[in-house]
Amino acid sequence: MDQPGVIVGIVLGALAIIYFFSGIKIVKQSTAVIVERLGKYHRTLNTGIHYIWPIIDKCKSPISLKEQVFDFKPQPVITKDNVTMQIDTVVFSQITDPKLYTYGVERPLAAIENLTATTLRNIVGDLELDDTLTSRDTVNTEMRIILDEATDPWGIKINRVELKNILPPRDIQEAMEKQMRAERERREQILRAEGEKKANILVAEGEKEAKILRAEAAKTARILEADAEKEALIEEAEGKAKAIELINKANPNAAYVTLQGFDALKVLANGNSTKIIVPSELQNVAGLLAALTETIKEPTKK
Repeated sequence: MDQPGVIVGIVLGALAIIYFFSGIKIVKQSTAVIVERLGKYHRTLNTGIHYIWPIIDKCKSPISLKEQVFDFKPQPVITKDNVTMQIDTVVFSQITDPKLYTYGVERPLAAIENLTATTLRNIVGDLELDDTLTSRDTVNTEMRIILDEATDPWGIKINRVELKNILPPRDIQEAMEKQMRAERERREQILRAEGEKKANILVAEGEKEAKILRAEAAKTARILEADAEKEALIEEAEGKAKAIELINKANPNAAYVTLQGFDALKVLANGNSTKIIVPSELQNVAGLLAALTETIKEPTKK
């Protein structure tokens, strides 16, 4: 066998092997690859292993299908009431069609940035300063819808748009700060006045309840006093009635009655009364006592 022919065969075999293996392409997760055949779009390679014809087919750079975040620099925007503000935006986008993304627009990122700036100026231009500061959600939603429609032919989907910072001019910021400070002071004064009002009401209600409780306590004390006095009188009357009943049951003689009359006279004599009315029975006893006294006095004088 001719040795040069063997060498040529080995070389050709090696080149064939190299040619074959050079056509194997592995596409990573969340990426896609555009394949052009002789300069024309041929197909899109998704995740996995693929084979292309070397030299005839050419692969472009892998395209990421993951959601991407673009933070665009602040843009000067004029509001409806002629206030110039600096607003920067953040756009969340995702490539949904690698073919349209590759052939739809030149420099897609720059296109999205310019489109975002013009859309922002159009929307904010119809709003006044206060509305712009308080209507971020509305502006975000409108911008997302407009950008999503505009970028759909480019194979890009706009998932979300956020206004990151809204920076009014310095004099406007100072005026807003003064307004906010005045509003806070006004709220503070209102809260302080409401607190003092509630405190005065609570004090008045406390005094009222204290007076009511004192009056109820005094009333209860008087009622208890009257009840106690009534009970005492009842007990005393019952005691006297019981004593009289016992005396009547004992059937006392005249001497006992006379002695009781003497005790009563002593009590009356020790009092402050200037006039004493003595019953007839006791007058007889008193006469007897006077006679006895005179009888005792005569021997003493002699």
